[in-house]
Amino acid sequence: MPFFHKTKKLRLIFVVYWVLLLYIIAALVWWFIALNKLNHQMAAYELNQLKKDSPGYIASAQKILDIEKRKTTQYAGEGAVFFLLIGAGAFFIFRAVLKQFKQAQQQQHLMMAITHELKTPIAVTRLNLETMQKRKLDEKQQQHLIQNTLQETNRMNDLCSNLLLSSQIEAGGYQITIANTDLSLLATQCMNDFITRYPNRHITHSIQPGVQVNADQLLLQLVINNLLDNALKYSLKDAGVHLTLCQQNNLATLSVADAGKGIKDEEKKKIFDKYYRTGNSATRHAKGTGLGLYLTKKIIQQHQASITVTDNHPTGSIFTVTFGS
Repeated sequence: MPFFHKTKKLRLIFVVYWVLLLYIIAALVWWFIALNKLNHQMAAYELNQLKKDSPGYIASAQKILDIEKRKTTQYAGEGAVFFLLIGAGAFFIFRAVLKQFKQAQQQQHLMMAITHELKTPIAVTRLNLETMQKRKLDEKQQQHLIQNTLQETNRMNDLCSNLLLSSQIEAGGYQITIANTDLSLLATQCMNDFITRYPNRHITHSIQPGVQVNADQLLLQLVINNLLDNALKYSLKDAGVHLTLCQQNNLATLSVADAGKGIKDEEKKKIFDKYYRTGNSATRHAKGTGLGLYLTKKIIQQHQASITVTDNHPTGSIFTVTFGS
């Protein structure tokens, strides 16, 4: 019901907007016609005042006609300028309003996604703790519940990190600390963490040792975590995810390949937009807020690196990050 009211209100605003715009344009045309008509009447009146048998009649008549023509051109030019200014202003206002409404809708979807993302791990964590409190479980069952609880806690931590970093980057409040970073060690640590968090998923890697880059270690860790999480999120549970890290000719290349459904060509550029998620509302079964790849692209750009997405064969996608020397 609230969405219906918002849609109805938005429709009314646009109707009023277009009515006012058409009224202004109609008024502009009417004033041009009125002024031009008055100009013709003045010219006709001045011509009637001339004596046709006077020696300077032709020159005077031509002068009056020239003035009439010049004024008509002046009115047309001024009208065209006003029309262009009104059109440009209307276009920018319309685009700005649409952008604001789109951002408001995106933020509403984000809040819904965040609520869902937080509600699920909180409910699972509470259920696990209540189970451990009320029942006597053996060691294996306790470890399973603890592992499951830690996994859900990590999900909440990743979500909070993405939200906090997104706000800081948008506000320009995050100061990047560039230092020599062992990317091989960092990638290995991230891989081990995901293998521990997802023991039932097939996660493999091929990491060349000793790859060094100048970067912010915390941000790079977030990049790797987001890419791995994205690959697992959009892949079937029995599909594998593979991380590759190598260095050649002073170029360090990190790639994460999955065996999911893949990404359509028209969506490959949009996936890095803020809040964007592939598919439509009916097909987005995977959890998420649409911030992971947006933050990843922002971080990569701040490190003067590049990120691309290509098709994996036979199915899936490959995200590749390249660091220069």
